[in-house]
Amino acid sequence: MTATPDTAPRTYEVKTYGCQMNVHDSERLTGLLEDAGYVAAAADQQADVVVFNTCAVRENADNKLYGNLSHLAPVKAANPGMQIAVGGCLAQKDRSTITQKAPYVDVVFGTHNIGSLPVLLERARVQEEAQVEILESLEVFPSTLPTKRDSAYAAWVSISVGCNNTCTFCIVPSLRGKEKDRRPGEILAEIEALVAEGVSEITLLGQNVNAYGVEFGDRQAFSKLLRACGEVDGLERVRFTSPHPAEFTDDVIEAMAETPNVMPQLHMPLQSGSDKVLKDMRRSYRQSKFLGIIERVRAAMPEAAITTDIIVGFPGETEEDFLATLDVVRAARFAGAFTFQYSKRPGTPAATLPDQITPDVVKDRYERLVEVVNEIAWDEGKKLVGRQVELMVSEGEGRKDAATHRLSGRGPDNRLVHFEADFSAVEVSAGSTTDGGSTAVGVRPGDMVTVTITYAAPHHLVADGPVQAVRRTRSGDAWERRVSAGSTTGGTGVTLGMPAIGVPAPLPDAPACR
Repeated sequence: MTATPDTAPRTYEVKTYGCQMNVHDSERLTGLLEDAGYVAAAADQQADVVVFNTCAVRENADNKLYGNLSHLAPVKAANPGMQIAVGGCLAQKDRSTITQKAPYVDVVFGTHNIGSLPVLLERARVQEEAQVEILESLEVFPSTLPTKRDSAYAAWVSISVGCNNTCTFCIVPSLRGKEKDRRPGEILAEIEALVAEGVSEITLLGQNVNAYGVEFGDRQAFSKLLRACGEVDGLERVRFTSPHPAEFTDDVIEAMAETPNVMPQLHMPLQSGSDKVLKDMRRSYRQSKFLGIIERVRAAMPEAAITTDIIVGFPGETEEDFLATLDVVRAARFAGAFTFQYSKRPGTPAATLPDQITPDVVKDRYERLVEVVNEIAWDEGKKLVGRQVELMVSEGEGRKDAATHRLSGRGPDNRLVHFEADFSAVEVSAGSTTDGGSTAVGVRPGDMVTVTITYAAPHHLVADGPVQAVRRTRSGDAWERRVSAGSTTGGTGVTLGMPAIGVPAPLPDAPACR
C-alpha cells in the first residue's frame, strides 16, 4: 500500500500483549507497516489499521482479546475502510475461531508469518473478505524483516525462536515451534549495525536463550556469543532473557563474569521450589541444582541481581510443596520476582491433571509468596543505600518523575533508580558543557549519570541529592536526533515527563515464555 499524491497514507496502531518476544515482534510489525507506506496514528486519532499482537499463555488472554475486539466493532461499522488484524500466539492457537467469534476481523496471521501482514491487509481490502494465514513452521527468520525499534538507545536482538522444552503448563512450544537458531555472524552483524546507529545496550532474546546453539551442535555457543559481544566497540551493556536452569552451564557464568559489558544481572525462572512440583511441571532440574546455579553466579559476581518467575497453585501442589518454594526464595535472595497464580490453559498437559487447586487456596499462597518476595527484595535493595551507581538514563519508566522532579535510569544490575534532577555539583564528560553549574546540563535518555542511592523500596531505588557526574553518549545523541526529527521543539535540556519511546518494561503476564 503506497499513498498517491492525492490521498493521505493510511494510519496504524499495534497493540501488544505478552512476553518480550511479542514486544520485539511488534517492533517488526511496525517496521513492516511503515515500509509498506503506513504511518503511526496520533494518540488522539483512530487508526485505519489496528493490529493485535496476542499472547496465549494466561487464562484471560482470550477474554482480553475478544473484549477489545468487541469495543472496536462499532468503530469499524462507522468507518468501513478500517481494518483489524490479529496475530501472535493466540492467533496461532485459535486460527479460524477468531473470525467466527469476531467476523469483522480482516486478517489473522500466526507467529511464523508476521512478514505477511502488509500483503494480507491489501488482499483483504481488495477481495473484501477475511484473510487467515497460519504457517506451521518458520520459513524466514524474523531478523530479516524491517524493524522500527521502540528505543534509540537500547534494543532487543533475537538469537533464536521456538522452544524444545515440554513444560506441562506451557503452550508456547506448540505455538512458536521447535527452536531455530540464528548463526552467530548474523547476530553480531545486527548488533554492530545497531551500535552504529547509536544503541549502547542490547538484550539477547530467546524463548530458552541459553540453549542457543542446539540446532548447529555447539553446546558452548551461548557463552561464546556473550564473549563476542564483549568485542563490539561501543556496546556498553549486554543482557539476556530468559535462560532455563536445566541448561545453564558454568561456561556461561564464566563468560558473564569475565566479559565487562555483560551486566551482573540474571533472570533465572524457578517456577517452583518443590522437587515434586518441578517433576510434574516437567522442568528438568530440581531445587538443589537451581540453588547451586545461584551460588556459583554469586561466587563469580557478588554484586549480581537475580530475579525469577514463580507459579503458585500448580495442580497437586500441597502446602508442603508451597513452603519448599518459600524456602528457595529465602535462600536465593531474589532482587525481584514475577509471581503468578497458576492458570489452566486448554491444550497443555497440566490442564487435565488431577488435584486442581481451589482458587481461594491459590490466592492465599500467592499473597504469602508476594509478601516474602517483597520483603527480601526490599532488604536486598537496602544494602545499596549509600553506594554510588552509574545509571543509563531511561525514558517512560518513572511515572511520577514530573511530579517529583526526578529522572529515572537503570543500574548495571537492572534495578530501576529514580534520581533527583539536581546537577549543581555535576562533572560532565564526553564534550558536554555546563552553564556555570546550572541544571541545563543536557541529560538525555541513553546518557549515563553517576548518583548515590539514598533510599530503597521493594521495586525501585531512589537517589536524592546532586548528580555526581554526567557522561553524554552516542545513544543520547541518537535519542536527540529521533526526537528532533519528530518534534519542532528538539532541545537538549533536562527533560521531565518525557514521551514513552523508551525500552518497554518487562511484561509480567507470560511466565511460560521463560
